[in-house]
Amino acid sequence: MQIEEIGDLLEALVSLRKTIVKDAAGHGNLLETMHPAYENSASNLLHYLALRQHDIRPLQQRLALVGLSSLGRSESCVLATLSAVIRVLEAILGQRHHVSEKKDGATPAIEDGFKLLNDHADQLLGSANSERTVRIMVTMPTEAAHDPAIIHQLMARGMDCMRINCAHDSPEIWQAMIGHLRTAEQSLGQKCRIFMDLGGPKIRTGDIEPGPKVIHIRPTRDDYGITVIPARIWLTSSENPSSVPDDCAAQFRVSESFLKCLNRCDEITLTDARKKSRKWTVVDITESGCCVESIKACYVRPGTAIQLKNGKQTPRVQTEIQDFLPQEGILCLRKDDMVLVTSDSVQGTNEERDSAGNIIKPATISCTMPAVVTQVKAGESIWFDDGKIGGVIEKVEPEHFWVRIHHARPEGSKLRSAKGINLPDSQLNIAALTGEDLRNLSFIAEHADVVEMSFANSVTDVQLLQEQLKRLNAETLPIVLKVETRKGFENLPRMLLTAMRWPCCGVMIARGDLAVECGYERLAEVQEEILSVCEAAHVPVIWATQVLENLARKGVPSRAEISDAVMAHRAECVMLNKGPHITEAVEALDNILKRMQSHQRKRRPMLRELRLAHLTT
Repeated sequence: MQIEEIGDLLEALVSLRKTIVKDAAGHGNLLETMHPAYENSASNLLHYLALRQHDIRPLQQRLALVGLSSLGRSESCVLATLSAVIRVLEAILGQRHHVSEKKDGATPAIEDGFKLLNDHADQLLGSANSERTVRIMVTMPTEAAHDPAIIHQLMARGMDCMRINCAHDSPEIWQAMIGHLRTAEQSLGQKCRIFMDLGGPKIRTGDIEPGPKVIHIRPTRDDYGITVIPARIWLTSSENPSSVPDDCAAQFRVSESFLKCLNRCDEITLTDARKKSRKWTVVDITESGCCVESIKACYVRPGTAIQLKNGKQTPRVQTEIQDFLPQEGILCLRKDDMVLVTSDSVQGTNEERDSAGNIIKPATISCTMPAVVTQVKAGESIWFDDGKIGGVIEKVEPEHFWVRIHHARPEGSKLRSAKGINLPDSQLNIAALTGEDLRNLSFIAEHADVVEMSFANSVTDVQLLQEQLKRLNAETLPIVLKVETRKGFENLPRMLLTAMRWPCCGVMIARGDLAVECGYERLAEVQEEILSVCEAAHVPVIWATQVLENLARKGVPSRAEISDAVMAHRAECVMLNKGPHITEAVEALDNILKRMQSHQRKRRPMLRELRLAHLTT
């Protein structure tokens, strides 16, 4: 490379640095009232944002050709990285060093950037161990309040942070979980942070008209239709009902006098809802009920008469199936269907058509947050149930709006009550903290180590949480902003600068809602940008949603989620959700993160010695 090219590179870098310093200084008012712990970090964030306002890819390519840093890993120390490259170019040209970070105010040196992020991570997540610097967070199932062994096992397998979702359970349940955690800490000699998640203003579908009162009982059949495993049914006393065993497909309440007449191997006959004659065989009897098996499918509804076929009593003993709850209400929606979303608290209903196929009445569903009905506009998109069903708002009226479905399964998608509604295009004016959130904050301020704010969308939202914590004298309680909407993502830099006025803060990438809001095809890009911006701010990141989900739920991981868990190593913490196999998932994640420790540091590959590299003869 010619000396002239080196000189051009130097000139371009010096000019870029001056522009960055000038642009950042123009937003100097944002640094006012910054917490001392984040003064350098906030300054670096402004420099990074100024850098990313330019397309420097051609400059990066030119720097790489000279064998210099291409600025691709400069997030944690922007000016220091630029200055280092400038000084190398000056040395090549034999020029004096004219660049100094000191004159530009509080900016971190290269080594300081890593240290600041690590210090902030320790403050938020607890101290890391040498084998694994990325922490593991686990969402608590309700069972953890009743079984102390669950939390003990999770901590023993590698859990560093316990997450309690305040959208579920009650303060009594949360208190029990915390008590079991303290016991496990003493037993294991370890510390574990308590994160409590505010439910936030989640928009959901309302109730749906219940389905029929009928239960379909099906045995397991082979490919030839032959029953290989009979269906098991639990009969319990209507006067003193018991819980259904795990191996039973259904439970029915019958009279206690009928149960007392049963013996093992007795046969019970009935006529099901289709007028089919069916036979159940008694296989087990306990004090709390009776287990019967059916080798044929049957449809059972309340009032179905059942009779002891081979009992010794004359006349034969008979009783009826007692009343039970109807099936869960479901809307079946197909592409091009019209759905009426209403603010009225009415039960949702499926569409009705006449004999010619014309719609008499459209499908209807209510919304748990009526205020949004008046804030949406025609042409905006809407998604239901984590993006499984999508549509476009075609018409808005005072108390409802019409949605044309454009995304659903060919055979139709099922929409249930209490499923999430996402409105990524809509400018919604909704309070960030609900009344329930405000009530839960008192408990959180007293018992938690960190509070998580769901659906953080704006600076105002962050300020509201800070004001409420001050009211509770919890000015030192760390806060985590959950980024799960398009608006929250777009406002992240300003929200960070507001959160950094607090002693300690973090960010959670809530990838479930975020994927729906921003589009699945853009999720990878969005999470990369969040990681970069947070690294520039020296703010720790929690990587969340569907990490090792198959393993936690089914006991077997998918190949894709193993790769996803590897990618999660670039965050400071990885969150696992609850599931029957959550302890195995924690153990697997602990193993993955420890292995990746020597290969990756944030977004930087670390080149340790590879056994694979040794050629054997």
